[in-house]
Amino acid sequence: MMNNLHEITLLVSKCQNCALHHSRIKSVPGEGPDNARIMFIGEGPGFHENQQGRPFVGQAGKFLDELLSVSGLKRETVFITNVVKCRPPGNRDPQPEELEACSKFLDRQIELINPEIIVTLGRFSMAKFFGQVKISQIHGIMRKIGQRYVVAMYHPAAALHQPALKSTLLDDFSKLKKYIHQVESEREIKEVNSNKYNSIVVEKKEDEDTPTQLSLF
Repeated sequence: MMNNLHEITLLVSKCQNCALHHSRIKSVPGEGPDNARIMFIGEGPGFHENQQGRPFVGQAGKFLDELLSVSGLKRETVFITNVVKCRPPGNRDPQPEELEACSKFLDRQIELINPEIIVTLGRFSMAKFFGQVKISQIHGIMRKIGQRYVVAMYHPAAALHQPALKSTLLDDFSKLKKYIHQVESEREIKEVNSNKYNSIVVEKKEDEDTPTQLSLF
């Protein structure tokens, strides 16, 4: 059982569950606070990530930092990872068996961190939550899936190859401010209602526990 993120990091570094371990230099389990409220999930490590063992440190990572700034976020406050933890050779697409091999690590990361919002970056992380849909149809839209919200975004690397997508990504990330505020407001309302309910329960219990003095007349 993977009880914390450190255990996941150790297991990922030794993992040989798919062929990607043959060509890796360093695995890239992900990084960020273990209580991050927002989690970004990309596709797979690239050349620089494979060298450093950290996610999004190449040109796509620099653009991601710019996008985070647009949304009012800082890298150190969010958790960033990928659907596969080792670099696919030549930056090719991850294969189904590779996605399956890494899924237990990603699923457990999501459970442990329990983010309020997940932002998928690219087709493969999007497919994990939305199935086989076109990213052009749903990008930048927040939807509730299960107990949390998910927003599909284009991968930052896509804008490096298709400059026209840069403005789309900047616009989509600017919407995150509104989404974060919406989710925070919902959380605050739930907390207020929960506190009111608990107060009522305590008061009722105190009333029940207070002995009633019988009148003699």
